[in-house]
Amino acid sequence: MAKQPDSGKPDTDVKLPDPAVWARNWARITEQSQKMLAEFAAKQQSEPGPAPAGPLPAPVNPDPLNIGGAFMEIAAKLMADPAKLAEAQTRFWQDYATLWANTADRFLGREAPPLVQPDKGDKRFKDPAWQESAVFDYLKQSYLLTARWVQTTVQSAEGVDPKVARKAEFYTKQFVDALSPSNFALTNPEVVRATLDSNGENLVNGLKNLLEDIERGKGKLNVKMVDAKAFTVGETIATTPGKVIYQNDLMQLLQFEPTTKQVYRRPLFIVPPWINKYYILDLKPQNSFIRWMVARGYTVFVVSWNQPDETTVDKTFESYMREGILEGLDAVKKATGEDEVTAIGYCIGGTLMASTLAWMAQKKDERIKAVTFFAAQVDFADAGELSVFTDEDTLKYLENLMSEKGYLDGGEMATTFNMLRANDLIWSFVVNNYLLGKEPFPFDLLYWNSDCTRMPAKMHGFYLRNMYQKNLLSQPGQLELAGEKLDLRKIKIPVYLQASKDDHIAPYKSVYKATQLYGGPVRFLMAGSGHIAGVINHPDARKYQHWRNDTATNPANVEDWIKGAREYPGSWWDDWDAWLSEKSGDKVPARKPGDGKLKVIEPAPGSYVKKRIVD
Repeated sequence: MAKQPDSGKPDTDVKLPDPAVWARNWARITEQSQKMLAEFAAKQQSEPGPAPAGPLPAPVNPDPLNIGGAFMEIAAKLMADPAKLAEAQTRFWQDYATLWANTADRFLGREAPPLVQPDKGDKRFKDPAWQESAVFDYLKQSYLLTARWVQTTVQSAEGVDPKVARKAEFYTKQFVDALSPSNFALTNPEVVRATLDSNGENLVNGLKNLLEDIERGKGKLNVKMVDAKAFTVGETIATTPGKVIYQNDLMQLLQFEPTTKQVYRRPLFIVPPWINKYYILDLKPQNSFIRWMVARGYTVFVVSWNQPDETTVDKTFESYMREGILEGLDAVKKATGEDEVTAIGYCIGGTLMASTLAWMAQKKDERIKAVTFFAAQVDFADAGELSVFTDEDTLKYLENLMSEKGYLDGGEMATTFNMLRANDLIWSFVVNNYLLGKEPFPFDLLYWNSDCTRMPAKMHGFYLRNMYQKNLLSQPGQLELAGEKLDLRKIKIPVYLQASKDDHIAPYKSVYKATQLYGGPVRFLMAGSGHIAGVINHPDARKYQHWRNDTATNPANVEDWIKGAREYPGSWWDDWDAWLSEKSGDKVPARKPGDGKLKVIEPAPGSYVKKRIVD
């Protein structure tokens, strides 16, 4: 029965399908499914070759990350205390009994308060039917109770090595996220409604999307997050006017056109992460960090990293320092005539910047007069969920994987980061693309996220082992780079250290540790949101918030810093601009790319950033 259009209540009604259309669509689904299975089987078959000479190769390890070993250790610890396990099981069944009773009350028309609720921000259960329908509400609460029980049981195991516990907890979350009723057609009310309303057309379109994703992934499922045709680098995103004024085989250096008559004397030199591309800082004009900085009177230079391939297999962490930062600084001097600059390092670009500054301190190189770090870690003792991928088993697996081509494929990197937010970056697209049969929304941030990059094997192995696994950079004299033993205490220049409250890649607790490591004054600021939105938050958007603590010194731990901090609405960029402007020198006539000793090579954003490895 149709609802009144002015009821104000979300439409959760369904209509009966047309039998003829329904049958036709299911025939199409069956046909396409058979085609998909046949093509998949054909791609998995290999041509028989000659019998191998010599001994047979070692069998492939079905569990190279030793996930099973982690769960076996957890299980052994849990079984060592059966009374505790039985108590947890009893509480679980008591909760289930209460849920059954509540559901029975709802079927009888009585009110029943929810026993368990999704976390704030959990988008899986936003459809009104998850609350309004007793059946779907039961499915939701049943799942949430079970997920909570599984996760708390794994976390309760005592005497487990912290690294093993972290791995088991991480993969447990992957398991329970995958089994959410929102991920299945018959237990997702929105999908059920769409299937009945469209006579199954959504599933036909979803299967078509699935086939296209498998085809694009060359036999592997490559979930499409965004319509790649909706954006063009240099035309719809990364559009701030500028020029490439220097390049080597590792990077291009971009200088952006001034929009003010005068600029600060000291240029601003930005080193973004090479795990992703630089244009996260220059998306659309209305949220471009680079465009905003240019308008504030800074001469902005940005490193645009090249896409590694078979020709760059020998690039090391030292190569990124020498060919990225040091050659970049030399080029800035030639382009502007200035010896002194300010600098930014973002994420791994910040880790490289800190390492380079420690190296420069040993060399008495004082060209960088102030530095800003966006979501950058130098002490990796509590580095968050990415630590799951840096135990010995995983590192050996990655090193073997990288040895085949000399680099880590961008798809592997993308999967790793997507797993950190699987509900948002994996399962939401499975539901949208395959179950609802919709096309992904054209979102600039997701386009950037899907524009994968590779990691040179030597560089990546050095970074993961020496930073994440051994945490050497935080220990004075323990990490050597280009013949110098690094000591962060020797970095005496002013530091602006930004972290984000909900950052799952560089947790604010981990970022804050740097306040106790640098030898000069450090201004720490915590922004709202996460690793990207916490940084890229244009003041005009009036979104989120930030926290500042204006005491003279930073306490030893971040909890004490938070106690003395004050919350401010909106972006933190204006606070940072006020800090940086005081350290950027007097004003001079604006400089244009090509005015100095370096001539223009090509227009920004350059050719390196346009190299895509995934269509």
